[in-house]
Amino acid sequence: HDAERPGDEERAVGTTVPLAALLSGTAGPGRDEEGALALDLLVVLDAPQLDVETGAMLVEALPDGCRLVLGGDPEVLGSAGPGAVFADALAARVCPRVASRRPDPGPLGELVSGIGVGELNQVEAPGKEVVIVPVRDAGEAVHRTVQLVADSVPRAFGLSPEQTRVITVGHGGSAGTRALNTALKQRLNPGPGRFGGYDPGDRVAYAPAPGRTVTGTVLGADPEGLRLSTGEGEVVVPKERVESALRHGWALTAHQAAGGRWPAVVVVLPGDAAPGLSRPWVYTAFGRAERHLSVVHGVDQALPRSVAEVLAPTRTTRLRPLLIGLLATPDEE
Repeated sequence: HDAERPGDEERAVGTTVPLAALLSGTAGPGRDEEGALALDLLVVLDAPQLDVETGAMLVEALPDGCRLVLGGDPEVLGSAGPGAVFADALAARVCPRVASRRPDPGPLGELVSGIGVGELNQVEAPGKEVVIVPVRDAGEAVHRTVQLVADSVPRAFGLSPEQTRVITVGHGGSAGTRALNTALKQRLNPGPGRFGGYDPGDRVAYAPAPGRTVTGTVLGADPEGLRLSTGEGEVVVPKERVESALRHGWALTAHQAAGGRWPAVVVVLPGDAAPGLSRPWVYTAFGRAERHLSVVHGVDQALPRSVAEVLAPTRTTRLRPLLIGLLATPDEE
């Protein structure tokens, strides 16, 4: 969110723009004569996804006197890039903190809240808000996932496949994003992949910069590259970057999905996913669902054990002591 500086006879108007577009100048109020963003107040949502480089660019772009509000859930997975800006700012206690402990309503909110404190509870879900789908192996996991996205969820909830996201632990493996996306494309949007392996209508995940993912749909191609429709508007991926920066996006990793929410989510946990599970991973993946969550479950007791016992590795950064040092008085140094 950002609020433009009001003129003498104009009140501030709040707008919502992607942070990357704000920093690049393609959206938002633009820069003043000193190169700072013309803002009085900036509210950054999903702030745990800020890596240290983006955080530094953001702070350097703010004018003197601007107020910065970082908002987000401290329990979700942190940024895919280096640093832990949100966690370090919280731990350093360098600014006022306002905590909201009101969970999302209903069975999904109850389930995710329990995971946040290390408990994987069975919840009453009379409206099939949460469904567990046991599988024996990765092949069955892929088959059941495609069935859920293409048939079961649309039939039970009236949600299209475009309103459903699949989340799994990694890109590789027999039920990673590559295998799942291959199967989902074959069912939902079959085609020859005439544009560098992609066809119009394909769901994709685009990484315009390391650690940042934008989801969208392929519109077509032209001499400049592959054209996508995304939440940030139309984007052109240069031909030379298609192979390295683009993946099919019906299925995502939890890090890729961390900044989004969808009406329905299918979390895929084949047997070989167990080593990649942790409480923040499960909390993040399960918490992406707004109305319905299906868990394709093949990890047996590794799921409750990871929720109860496995925390994310602590990142070693210099930001926390630097922030604390900024507030230290001469007597404390």
